Amino acid sequence: MTGRRRHGAALLLLATTATACATGPSLENRGEITAAPGGSRDIVVGSAGFTESDLLAQMYALLLERAGYRTSLLSVTNRELYEPALESGQIDVVPEYAATFADWLNAKENGADAAPVGSPDPAATLRALRALAEPRGLTVLDPGRAVDQNAFAVSASYAREHRLTTLSDLGRSGLPVRLAAGDECVQRPYCEPGLRKTYGIDITAVDPKGVGTTPAKQAVQSGQDQMVLTTTTDATLDAFGLVLLEDDKHLQNADHIVPVVNRAQAGSAGVTKALGKLNTVLTTADLASLNRQVDSWRRLPQDVARAYLESKRLI
Repeated sequence: MTGRRRHGAALLLLATTATACATGPSLENRGEITAAPGGSRDIVVGSAGFTESDLLAQMYALLLERAGYRTSLLSVTNRELYEPALESGQIDVVPEYAATFADWLNAKENGADAAPVGSPDPAATLRALRALAEPRGLTVLDPGRAVDQNAFAVSASYAREHRLTTLSDLGRSGLPVRLAAGDECVQRPYCEPGLRKTYGIDITAVDPKGVGTTPAKQAVQSGQDQMVLTTTTDATLDAFGLVLLEDDKHLQNADHIVPVVNRAQAGSAGVTKALGKLNTVLTTADLASLNRQVDSWRRLPQDVARAYLESKRLI
């Protein structure tokens, strides 16, 4: 799980109007999760409170409004709270990450020590996710092309010097690598253990500077560290002179972006069709560009989301 999606103790409950609805939703239970697929015309779109989730939520709201729904946004930064709210119908749809959400639901259902069900295989991950979500009254819609998963970056000069484009190249090089990452990297199978086992990379130390943080990137930029753990939609790599190395052996899990809906409130074909339009256009590179416009250019997520959908003629 990337650092941006780790679950802190703080809760932000901030209801904002997307456009059509003048006030945010109440937190009263609006329906039984065991009901048949429903078609409410008032849809609450949830966001996890970071840039990418805000952008996706704004795009979901705009697409739904275009399809004739009234929408409002609710930002809840803690998955331990927004997932039950999704089950109960306080939230109707959220953007999620397939493998991360599958493992989270699996741990919730089977305990923290349950074997992970998310994997690098998108189809297997989606099957596992749907099997866990459906008994909770949740429907997982089809994923698109955009994927936000863990990734590893090196300086562009380092990549040129050693002719590196993939993690396999780095493993074959035999170069000693000091890795800037979260302190949990030493135990996570996608991080230090996986880099050693899958790619044969000589990780000499993990520098605990966090996942994709500015200090972590600066450490690689300066040469203090040779590689940084970040994500595929990191919008600031260019600013630090960094480039991603391809995960050519698919170490990372399939964290494709998927809309998850409350079946009783938003399980209709109309919602599915409206949100599915984003799947035809949104790519990982597009999402990184949208993140950059918010994080680096300081544009508002709602403005960036609208401009993107207009450029793709979806609204």
